[in-house]
Amino acid sequence: MTIRSGGRPRDRRPAPVRPYDPDAYATATIPEFSEPVERGRGGRGGGGAGSGLIGLLKFLIFALVLAVFVLAVGLTVLRPVVGDAVMAVAEDNPAALQLPFVEGIVRENLGTTLTTPASSASTQVEFLVEPGDTASTIGARLETEGLITDRRAFVFISTVRELTGSLQQGTFILRENMSPDQLVSALLVPQAIPYVDIGLRTGLRLEQITAKLQTLPLEMDPQEFYKLANSPPASLINDYPWLKRILADAPKGASLEGFLWPSTYRVLPDTTPEELIRLMLDRFVADVGPERMDVPKARGLDFYEVLSLASIVEREAVLDAERERIAGVYQNRLDGLPGIKNMILNADPTVFYAVDTMELDDRAFDAWQRYVFWTPPGVPLADIAVPEALQGYQTYQSAGLIPGPIATPTLPSIDAALEPDTDDKYLYFLAIPDGGGAHAFAATKAEHDANRKKYGYLK
Repeated sequence: MTIRSGGRPRDRRPAPVRPYDPDAYATATIPEFSEPVERGRGGRGGGGAGSGLIGLLKFLIFALVLAVFVLAVGLTVLRPVVGDAVMAVAEDNPAALQLPFVEGIVRENLGTTLTTPASSASTQVEFLVEPGDTASTIGARLETEGLITDRRAFVFISTVRELTGSLQQGTFILRENMSPDQLVSALLVPQAIPYVDIGLRTGLRLEQITAKLQTLPLEMDPQEFYKLANSPPASLINDYPWLKRILADAPKGASLEGFLWPSTYRVLPDTTPEELIRLMLDRFVADVGPERMDVPKARGLDFYEVLSLASIVEREAVLDAERERIAGVYQNRLDGLPGIKNMILNADPTVFYAVDTMELDDRAFDAWQRYVFWTPPGVPLADIAVPEALQGYQTYQSAGLIPGPIATPTLPSIDAALEPDTDDKYLYFLAIPDGGGAHAFAATKAEHDANRKKYGYLK
């Protein structure tokens, strides 16, 4: 703690010695301290030693009362000076807080800084305790990062609670609205599971993210997370003007599919569904950026449609170098080039999405974590019937772009959907067996059939 004051240091010089004056303390009479007088049984007096002892006690009581009075007056008049001096001592020597007198003065001086959080926001932040850190250095860094209003409060609480020897190195997750006492507990006596890492890879759909949450030691209900992301309330959407603007172009009742950004989120075990969703939305806008969301009119698609196309590219592409060409194939089909009837996309991942949705509807929620997503159904995709609500994703039967994203795309897929490569007029592509994720592209049906024969798709 840095609790400096302007208090004057003690004068350590010995007091001057006065010459002895035998009359300096002369009085008329002090009966209590006079020599005892021998008296007979019938004589007057009779106080003796008992009388002297009583007098001594009276004097001591008087002196004590006087001392308390003088101290009270002194502390009243000199309280700021005394307080600053004690605070300075406590800062340089935190062990002095073990003295009740010192602890009381420091507690009084720190006041509400011992109990008041630095912020009312519940935002989670990472905090690193490094090798060699002490309660004082931790308190100073907490103050610098705006997590505590007075670093001395952290030192005081950790010392009084006798936790200064419990420092643990590592990364901790804190909330901005934690009180100083909660900060001490979080850093010096952390939970058995101080935080949870939620690792979300690319290309996941909402139900996959939910299934992942089912496997983690979180206190939240994954089903509540799913409900909130699947049907986001206006109160949530309104907090993100960019999201509100994008969803205004989406079908009514659109979910947050496509906006739950892939990353590793380090959170507290008691993180709520809304907190996690907000973290994902914050990461989405931070990585995607407002420039990408402002799609030029010449593109012919709004950003929600771009995100939908990008989600198809995400599930189809393996190599970044091919994403623009794959996006170009679908854009050429949307544009209705010769050879394509009714702008049919024939996009396998969209049909997988519809099939998985139907399968999940027939399974218990807790069984989602054991479901294998994106698996080819083993029958011709063009023959699969889907409910009306999913018909827009049956792109072997329905024309046009899908109603919404089927997964969260990455930046390369979004960029590809924003600027697809349509120059070669490709309308077809297929995966090259053992090709490391590469595809063969074709502009005509004849070229596509030749590729199918070349790579073993046609016998």
